[in-house]
Amino acid sequence: MTDASGTNQHIADAPVQNWVERLCPASVLPYAQLMRLDRPIGWWLLLLPCWWSLVLAQLSIGGGMPNPWYAFLFLIGAIVMRGAGCTLNDIADAKFDGQVERTRQRPIPSGRVSKTQAFTFLVAQLLVGLIILLQLNWFTDELAAASLLIVAIYPFMKRFTYWPQFVLGLAFNWGALVGWSAVTGGLSLAPVLLYAAGIFWTLAYDTIYAHQDKDDDILIGVKSTALLFGANTMPWLGGFFAAALALMTGAIAAAGGHLLAYMGVACAAMHAAWQLARFDHNNSSLCLKLFKSNRTFGLIILFWLILDSILT
Repeated sequence: MTDASGTNQHIADAPVQNWVERLCPASVLPYAQLMRLDRPIGWWLLLLPCWWSLVLAQLSIGGGMPNPWYAFLFLIGAIVMRGAGCTLNDIADAKFDGQVERTRQRPIPSGRVSKTQAFTFLVAQLLVGLIILLQLNWFTDELAAASLLIVAIYPFMKRFTYWPQFVLGLAFNWGALVGWSAVTGGLSLAPVLLYAAGIFWTLAYDTIYAHQDKDDDILIGVKSTALLFGANTMPWLGGFFAAALALMTGAIAAAGGHLLAYMGVACAAMHAAWQLARFDHNNSSLCLKLFKSNRTFGLIILFWLILDSILT
């Protein structure tokens, strides 16, 4: 796909002829790509811990359907704040992205969006996020704002540590705390355990994702858990998934969950086992498919939590 000047506007790791490329006007397309609207898996992985926490908090106060208005706010917030995070990441990584085949057609390294334009767009997204936050209680507003420091430092972690996936986990699962506080006005053991579960889950799925870029990462000098673990990645993934599932079980117990919620953890464990059985650290396309399948992992847990909340 090219624009009027002949510049290629398709990004290598986005689906060919995705809805963003087909429907967005040429002037809007680079910004939609900058916030990764053509790859929804990112906002799903950001959203799911929010919704887990929202339902778990509802369970803790007697069950029933979680607040649909809060669920909607978290949906829009996840899309916008994931977009803001991607925009910041692309501003910070423009030099690196231009050296990697998978990312060199992103809006900034390809020259379709300047860093100044990207920064202005980042501010606009953050303002939308602020408007969403102001619909919630003050404790939740302050709690959510505290995550911005982690979001701000994450893009630079791959330069200094082999564990940027851990920092991503800290940022991406903050919604496990925010969802709970939106309902209850505070925190307790259950959301803390849920947050920890999400961090280990992120370590698993983003290590799988990072195996796509190993060769390029070595060439340009950035780090990841994929490079750290190498051919020994499988036992680490098993440990991360096991820890995530164990902590999820603890969160359900602390929130007063019932059998149906635990069945969700058991079903998610089977999905994790399926991922491990298929994983091949040398197969980039398979790594991407397994990474994306973690939306299903998260939805399994969500489905059973909702059933537990409304039926028991």
